[in-house]
Amino acid sequence: MKQLSTKVTSNGHGQDSSYFLGWEEYEKNPYDEITNPNGMIQMGLAENQLCFDLIESWLAKNPDAASLKRNGQSIFKELALFQDYHGMPEFKKAMAEFMEEIRGNRVTFDPKKIVLAAGSTSANETLMFCLAEPGDAFLLPTPYYPGFDRDLKWRTGAEILPIHCSSSNGFQITEAALQQAYQQAQKLDLKVKGVLVTNPSNPLGTALTRRELNLLVDFITSKNIHLISDEIYSGTMFGFEQFISVMDVLKDKKLENTEVSKRVHVVYSLSKDLGLPGFRVGAIYSNDEMIVSAATKMSSFGLVSSQTQYLLSALLSDKKFTSQYLEENQKRLKSRQRRLVSGLEAAGITSLRSNAGLFCWVDMRHLLDTNTFEAELELWKKIVYNVKLNISPGSSCHCTEPGWFRVCFANMSEDTLDLALKRLKTFVESTDCGRMISRSSHERLKSLRKKTVSNWVFRVSWSDRVPDER
Repeated sequence: MKQLSTKVTSNGHGQDSSYFLGWEEYEKNPYDEITNPNGMIQMGLAENQLCFDLIESWLAKNPDAASLKRNGQSIFKELALFQDYHGMPEFKKAMAEFMEEIRGNRVTFDPKKIVLAAGSTSANETLMFCLAEPGDAFLLPTPYYPGFDRDLKWRTGAEILPIHCSSSNGFQITEAALQQAYQQAQKLDLKVKGVLVTNPSNPLGTALTRRELNLLVDFITSKNIHLISDEIYSGTMFGFEQFISVMDVLKDKKLENTEVSKRVHVVYSLSKDLGLPGFRVGAIYSNDEMIVSAATKMSSFGLVSSQTQYLLSALLSDKKFTSQYLEENQKRLKSRQRRLVSGLEAAGITSLRSNAGLFCWVDMRHLLDTNTFEAELELWKKIVYNVKLNISPGSSCHCTEPGWFRVCFANMSEDTLDLALKRLKTFVESTDCGRMISRSSHERLKSLRKKTVSNWVFRVSWSDRVPDER
């Protein structure tokens, strides 16, 4: 037999994770309102399909952009020929200004410090290649996006060590958890090169507080390591507060243009905020010239097409459109999130109170037969194979507590979401716990939840997730 590399023969990609297995089951039997009404509904895909009508309306009013014309004249040949891997200056400028707009124009982004990549997957991997040698470690707070096991480790050889976060405080990052993860790396003789966070969090659907961001910057400063802030959901905030970027914290701490700022890097893409994952547009922003230079050279392996850059530079340069889009997108996300939460509550299920993202972190611990990850997987299998809903179990996100699930809400119509919730409610009512709930009054339901679900769901006030001013 022909010898193959370990990249081929090992399972380092993580394809055997329940996160990916759920997708495979969905693809075998996808729901369709007309052709397959009993099929599986995809609730494991964090995709934003709520505002396509706005983008399509813009395209209809700006035909030159979509038809690759400038002032009515075709520029097809210009775009089809070789383009330098640095990217189009007008597109990088438009991206920088869009990122500033999302952050309330409180901070600025220099287009020359942006490296384009084929999505955030490519951007994160490129940063791993730039910052870590094989065997070096990055610390990630749990729960985290299951794809990071692939994106950060598979080809780079880097390691991930968890920063264990708990439901007792709404899964917020603490200094004790950071120190414990760092000490664990030392025990394993692993060199820690940095911390990577998603802000807002995937899968929690919550933005990091200013306290957490200050803590992270202080931590990486004291340890002389890097911080990667994956901010691809920054435009999905639908709470009352503004999104706070790590760039805001650097500015507030007067750390701009310092050695610390050179060790803080931002990842962004248009996959979530604009709902364009198929366009494969990602970006790295770094204040370190060497990283920008190296990452730009590496981007040759995953470029953004010239046609895509031309189209999106026109769209993002339309400030009236971007302003209206961001406002309407947040309104629709908020409405859809409330619809999911309301439907879950009707089934006796609660979730972490969220203020961003395309999903909710749902608490089904009271539906487990035992408080184990084996019981979580059994419940997940019932929901996938019997209820025909693909949701992501917390264990796939490295959650330390069994019974949590990520449930997406923005990749389907309202009718499909309502059907999914109806299926789930029917399933819950068929269980022993569900039958007990259905016999209770509304007040009894609230009391039961308080006994069977950790009190933080009800005790933590909204202000605990609102960025404070410390």
